[in-house]
Amino acid sequence: MSFGRIIGILFAIFVSSQIYWFIQARRTVKRVTETRRARIALIAAGLAAYLAVLALNFGLFGRRPSPTRLTWYEALIEAPFAWWVVCSLVAFLVAMLLWPVRRLAQSLGAPESPGRRQFLERSVNAVVAAPFVAGAYGLFYGRLNLEITRQRIRMARLPQAFAGFRIAQLSDIHIGPFMPADEVRKYVRITNELKPDMIALTGDFITWDPSTQRAVVDALADLKAPFGIFGCLGNHEAWSKTEDSITQLLGQVGIRILRQERLPVTASGESFNLMGVDFATRRHMMPGREHFVQEYLLGVEKLVAQDRVNILMSHNPDTFDRAAELGIELSLAGHTHGGQVALEFVSPEIAPSRLVTPYVAGWFGKPGGQLYVNRGIGTIGMPIRIGAPPEITVFELVREG
Repeated sequence: MSFGRIIGILFAIFVSSQIYWFIQARRTVKRVTETRRARIALIAAGLAAYLAVLALNFGLFGRRPSPTRLTWYEALIEAPFAWWVVCSLVAFLVAMLLWPVRRLAQSLGAPESPGRRQFLERSVNAVVAAPFVAGAYGLFYGRLNLEITRQRIRMARLPQAFAGFRIAQLSDIHIGPFMPADEVRKYVRITNELKPDMIALTGDFITWDPSTQRAVVDALADLKAPFGIFGCLGNHEAWSKTEDSITQLLGQVGIRILRQERLPVTASGESFNLMGVDFATRRHMMPGREHFVQEYLLGVEKLVAQDRVNILMSHNPDTFDRAAELGIELSLAGHTHGGQVALEFVSPEIAPSRLVTPYVAGWFGKPGGQLYVNRGIGTIGMPIRIGAPPEITVFELVREG
């Protein structure tokens, strides 16, 4: 299923959900108001406020530049609306699934079973309300609950000089009001305190606004690692047309972006081959066809060193299949945010990102290579994380055998 079709289906469900909640709100207003005039006034005021917030969030009054700090506008207009969009849609789907239970509760209206009817009604209402509670958790806590993940990577060809070598990975920063510059600096301090030998940055430094690139570069400038800080670019650098400019800006503060490039990382006369590629996709993604390819990692064959361990930075984890075929021992990716809103503690299949990739989060292995998908630290679309906390990963390279 194409990305555009998925968006169309989600939009249709969203519209249906808003109609459903309007009907529910209208019923509630009828219960709490005594006169028809008061009822009409309350419904009209609520609808006007909803439409105004809708118009503001969809830019019908003009687009605002994205701030790199949290302002009152984002806190009082954007965040509550994003919370409502996600939670009302999920709660609507839950309500539709539980509709037979609600009908059963209504049918148990006989005088001899009021307790059973009330229990079923309250149980259904509690389940339908759960997404709103979970959304509040994801907004106020889940998106800030940083997790340091430590992952051992075993490599048969790893040189002795790199046994115990530590690489820290940061991904999907998405600087903006809900990942302000000061918050990025906090993650930079945490990364430095982990004392990695090398740092890998795997794309999506900004979201949509090119004017935010200077702020994210300044925030990342204090990263420190004795063997260097390297990175690749993500789809949002492609969509915002900032690939060249942010590469140059990051280079000015000592962060080397590899774009279809390789370089040796050397210690005690031994080395491994580090590669980086721009974002590429075989899926039709919004807003355009930037970096749409027929085959992943086309031309990367010439970057692979046959006599050394190869490590690839590629924002899109879907390049892993081809990377393993090429014998690239380790791929580092991001892009998915770990699903951002995932319920994998209920079922491994409940993550939106699984609609577009099997590589949602964590470690994957197959003959020829290994992949780690970092959940990133920022958010996109909605400042909410559930079941997919922000992550800094620290890899320890280990000689196998």
